[in-house]
Amino acid sequence: MKSEIEAIDFGQLVAFRRHLHQYPEASGEEAQTAFAVIARLAECPPDRIISSLGGHGVAAVYDGAAPGPTVLLRAELDGLRIADLANVPHRSRVEMRGHLCGHDGHTTTLIACGEALHRNRPAKGRVILMFQPAEEDGSGAAAVIADPRYADLVPDFAFSFHNLPGIAIGVAALKSGVVNCASRGMRISLTGRTAHASMPETGVSPMRALAELMPALSTLGHSHPPAAGFRLVTVTHCRMGEPVFGIAPAAAEVFATLRTLTDDRMAALVDEAETLVRDAANRHGLALAISYQDVFVHVDNAPDAVARLESALDAIAIAYAPFDLPMRASEDFGRFGHAFAGKRPRSAMVFLGAGVDRPQLHNPDYDYPDELTPIAAKLFMRVVRDVCG
Repeated sequence: MKSEIEAIDFGQLVAFRRHLHQYPEASGEEAQTAFAVIARLAECPPDRIISSLGGHGVAAVYDGAAPGPTVLLRAELDGLRIADLANVPHRSRVEMRGHLCGHDGHTTTLIACGEALHRNRPAKGRVILMFQPAEEDGSGAAAVIADPRYADLVPDFAFSFHNLPGIAIGVAALKSGVVNCASRGMRISLTGRTAHASMPETGVSPMRALAELMPALSTLGHSHPPAAGFRLVTVTHCRMGEPVFGIAPAAAEVFATLRTLTDDRMAALVDEAETLVRDAANRHGLALAISYQDVFVHVDNAPDAVARLESALDAIAIAYAPFDLPMRASEDFGRFGHAFAGKRPRSAMVFLGAGVDRPQLHNPDYDYPDELTPIAAKLFMRVVRDVCG
C-alpha cells in the first residue's frame, strides 16, 4: 500500500514549481504567486483559506476531527531582485527577478502536504499551511503576525525548512538553540553642499567621510564562525553625487548590514556603528540621517520542536547533525516562535541538503532540486501525524 506521500503525483508538482520559478516576484510583489497557490489549493481544498495575510500571504487550514494542537508549516513566496542566469528551460522570464533561494521549492512542498491533508484530515487539532510573503527583506513574518486574523491562527508548534547547498540530498542539519543570526540593514545618508568641480573648497563634500566610513564600519565586526560574541558588518552599497564631471558632490549614501548571533547583542553593535558614523559626519561638517530596514530577529529552535523533528527524521531514515549551525545568514521565521497573546509557540527550522556541488543560495545560477520536495513533504507529514495523528 502506498504511503500518503508516495500517492502524490510529484510530476505535476515539479511542473508547478518550475512555473513559479519562471515567474518570480520579489518581496511585497507576490500577488500572482499567491494567486497560483490559491488556484493549486483548489485541487486539495482546505477547510479555510485566508488570503492577503500580512500582504500577499496565504494560510490554508485543515481541521482535525477532534480538538487538539495546532501545527503551522511555513514556506516563503518571494523571489529575489537578482537576474536568473541558470542554464535550464524554466529559467526566470522576469527581468532582474529570480527564485535563487529555493522558495519556489518550499512553496511546492506545502502544496504536497496540502494534498496529503486533503486525502486524510488530522485526527485532532488542525494544520495550517502558511505561505508567507516578504521573507527576503525581513518584513513578511512580522506583517503576518501583525494582521488581526493571525490571532486565530497562533500555533502550538511551528516548523519550517530551508534547502541548503553544500550538504548532500537526503541529509539534514538540525540543532536546538540559535540557528540563524540577527541582522539589520543600516542606511546612512550624508549631506553637505555642492560646488563647482573647479572650486571644491567652496562646498562641503562627503567624499572623505565616505572613504573613512567604508573600511571603518567593516572593522566593527569579525567574521569567525558564529559564537556568542559573533558580529559582522558588511558594506553592501555606496553612492556619491551625480554621474557628472562639473559638480563636486553634496550627498552620499552607504548601506551596511549588521549581524550578531542574537538579538540582545545587536543594540551594542548599532550603538558603536552610529557613534562612528556620527563622529565622521561631525568632523566633516555633514548633515546625517540614519535609518534601518530588513530587520531580522535571530531564529531560536525550541528543544520540544527539535525533538519532534528528530523523531520524524529518525522514522524516515534521514541522517542529521548540527553541521555548521548556526548560520551567519538571517531568516524571519524566528518571529513565529515569539510569544503572542499569552501563548508561546514552540518553533524549529531544519535545513535539508540541496546537494554538495549545487551553487550557493542567491547565486545567479541557483535552481532548487526537485528531488528534495518529496523528502521535505515526507518529513513535514511525519511531524504532523506524530503531533495531530
